[in-house]
Amino acid sequence: MGAIVYWALIRIAILLPLLWIALDYIEYKYWWALFSLAIYGIIIQPIIIQYKLFKEQNSQVISNSLCSTCKHFDETAVLCLKYDEHPSKDIIPCEGTDWQPK
Repeated sequence: MGAIVYWALIRIAILLPLLWIALDYIEYKYWWALFSLAIYGIIIQPIIIQYKLFKEQNSQVISNSLCSTCKHFDETAVLCLKYDEHPSKDIIPCEGTDWQPK
């Protein structure tokens, strides 16, 4: 999840100065349309795609693992809060010894 936010911030940091420079070369009435399309196409749409891929890749861990029923599991980051590790289908950070029901 952090990578999604990180790359969104990088795209914003690159896009906004470019759009500000484009304001001098494009008529103002067309600039707003370009601004809107650029924000959606370069920032928002990639975030949506990356989030769908994240959910798809981690759906097994979120729904069908021992970690998903533990109180130390954070579904939004797919993270064991007690061990600060990301569980996967094959790896449980505590190996089931520190599991506590929600």
